[in-house]
Amino acid sequence: MKKQASALLAVTLGLTAVFGANIGQGHAESAEKGYLLVFKQETNLPVDYQNVIEKAGGKVKRSLKQLGAVSVTSSNPNFLAEIEASGLVQDVGVEHVVEPEAPVEREAFTGDFAAGVQNDLYNKYQWDIKQVTDNGASWNLPGGTGKSVDGKDIVVAVVDTGIDYNHPDIKANYAYGKSFVQGITDPGDGDGHGTHVAGSIAGNGRVLGVGPQLKVASYRVFAPGASAYTSDIAAALMTAADDNVDVVNMSLGGYDWFQDPAYATKDVVADVRLFNRAITYAVKKGVTVVGSSGNAGADITSPGGFDDSNGATHRSPSSQLLIRTSASGQELNLTYYSNYGVGKIDVAAPGGDYGTAWLATGDRNLRDLNKRALSTVPGGYAWYMGTSMAAPKTAALAGVIIANHGKDVLSPSQVKHIIQTSATDLGKNGYDGQYGHGLINAVNALK
Repeated sequence: MKKQASALLAVTLGLTAVFGANIGQGHAESAEKGYLLVFKQETNLPVDYQNVIEKAGGKVKRSLKQLGAVSVTSSNPNFLAEIEASGLVQDVGVEHVVEPEAPVEREAFTGDFAAGVQNDLYNKYQWDIKQVTDNGASWNLPGGTGKSVDGKDIVVAVVDTGIDYNHPDIKANYAYGKSFVQGITDPGDGDGHGTHVAGSIAGNGRVLGVGPQLKVASYRVFAPGASAYTSDIAAALMTAADDNVDVVNMSLGGYDWFQDPAYATKDVVADVRLFNRAITYAVKKGVTVVGSSGNAGADITSPGGFDDSNGATHRSPSSQLLIRTSASGQELNLTYYSNYGVGKIDVAAPGGDYGTAWLATGDRNLRDLNKRALSTVPGGYAWYMGTSMAAPKTAALAGVIIANHGKDVLSPSQVKHIIQTSATDLGKNGYDGQYGHGLINAVNALK
């Protein structure tokens, strides 16, 4: 799996820092670069931060006041050194990018978009939703559909490529949307990934989500075919927390190399610290945060064990406060592509695969294509598979647990505890690095 992981890392990593030499007084011009500044003040920005940045030849692109951080552009090759000399900054480096967690496979559902009837695709194909809900039994329990016992909307924020808010299976449960993509104001989906995620959470039509009466909100951070900066995702997460959403799903990610000779370790630290601050901020505001584990089929237990040729590697975004989800298959197996790792995985959820029969021989004719995950995409439906498809089912479960108790009653740590202790144990007895505490189970969680 190391070759596969290396290939993925080469694609998903962001910018490389290039440090210019000091060539005299003033700011020599060079190619403009993007930088991330994380100040020592964790919940505010220094009074004179703008002056400090401007004197070093920088221009503020995005301010994250509540997180004590800013995204900056500068063409001064000495920008990093001059900023560090100010004494205000805790970490600074070239800002990295994060990708939507690209599905291992995606294939459009070829049936007529409008020809079906309510729940027909759920009944025929959605083994994954049936597995989590025990064939819909959880929908008969208080809060099980996502309709809160106190009548308040339970909102799951989808930080992703956007949501097709006109999709007939989603529009009744669409709350609102915001875009964090420069030059794009529409929170709609130009890719399909975010809409597939939203359908797994709150679909209510031909397909169903785990919580078919939950509300979903689009926090769009990706343009079609494009990555997002760390600050874009941190801003979306911070804003979602300020908007009092109940759950955030982040089916996205990348990897940072702490010992890559191409750039300094401190360049990685700024991104890691900002993600930690953003997740901590959201959790303190009462938001349960769920993330995908990645599709490299790699052990992410120890950073150094991921890819020896490039030094210690860190899965990002990452925090002990979020709920990290690995992907399981219909046969209760860990999927062949899912990352895993002791201390890194909290629970498993269905992400879809081809079954296990083909793995021993590699015979593609033995693949069962109906064991992938079917959900909504703009203009129709599609089969996807990936940890991106697992995470939203955990996020939806968090939503129905909250609905079961009432909005703003449980803390994120309590929600996480219920998800973990109600999971169906798989693999080794007790906790393990493949399935965490086990396969999520909505009926157990709502009892």
